[in-house]
Amino acid sequence: MSDMKTMPRVIHRRTLTRNTELNVAVFALLLNFPWEILQAPLFAGMADGSFIDAIKGCSQATLGDAVIMLLAYWTVSGVAKSRNWILAPTSKQLSLFLAVGVSITVAIEWLATRGYWVQSWTYSSAMPIVPGVGIGLSPLLQWVFLPLLVIWFVRRQLTTCNK
Repeated sequence: MSDMKTMPRVIHRRTLTRNTELNVAVFALLLNFPWEILQAPLFAGMADGSFIDAIKGCSQATLGDAVIMLLAYWTVSGVAKSRNWILAPTSKQLSLFLAVGVSITVAIEWLATRGYWVQSWTYSSAMPIVPGVGIGLSPLLQWVFLPLLVIWFVRRQLTTCNK
């Protein structure tokens, strides 16, 4: 029988499912991609473009959404001085989590729709615009509803794995 010290280190599935950041990223990807697909007709050219271009654009946006979600999570973790805040979030922590995501989204949408972002885009005539801010309602609502669902799924995943 070989010595345990000489065996390669294996990352077990159970260890991965307990990783909070991985859970935040996975659930952010799983929830944001369908939202991106559903809101695609609200962006100019998406309804008329090819299927592959739509999938590519929605995939890029989804990856960006996951990064924003992680930044919001890490911000709250820093303020709370705990990565475990997500297991029993306070109303202040939830508010900060949403505020970070909404703030980043508003900034990116504002810059992108004016041509100042890495990629720029325009809204179709079907996109409702938030008065006073000049950004689309759909991306804003995305960052009100989906983060709360991500927290719910992550809490459920982490508490199930720790039983």
